[in-house]
Amino acid sequence: MNESPPSAHLLLDDQLCFAVHSAAHAFAQAYKPLLAPLGLTYPQYLVMLLLWEKDDRSVGELGAPLFLDSGTLSPLLKRLRAAGYVSRSRDPKDERVTRIALTPAGAALKNKARGIPAAMARAAQLDVAQFDALRDSLTRLGRSLRAAG
Repeated sequence: MNESPPSAHLLLDDQLCFAVHSAAHAFAQAYKPLLAPLGLTYPQYLVMLLLWEKDDRSVGELGAPLFLDSGTLSPLLKRLRAAGYVSRSRDPKDERVTRIALTPAGAALKNKARGIPAAMARAAQLDVAQFDALRDSLTRLGRSLRAAG
């Protein structure tokens, strides 16, 4: 039998979902000044992280870990292409598949972005263990909620 959470009142500040939403908004705001010199938005930064990890991915391979569909990703990828950070091509094995790859400028941007994770950890005022524990807890929470849905 499931028990109600301690704060089962219908008050905004008692909702876990709002705490996560509020933190996500704060993350986006904290990233802005760090990403502005790179010419990236937060969602573009997430795409670049994936490409720096493994270059030359399909749009689907980029969208899946970010939980974004191609309709949401396409304009973002067009802007990255216009900025000169990625190139777009058709997969030679399947012309229906669009592949995204880093340009030399996009690959070089990785060095400029190296300090961002540490700057965000400092802004969050968390030590490495706290940072890792919170990330792992939120990852589990996301998995649980997706499985329940």
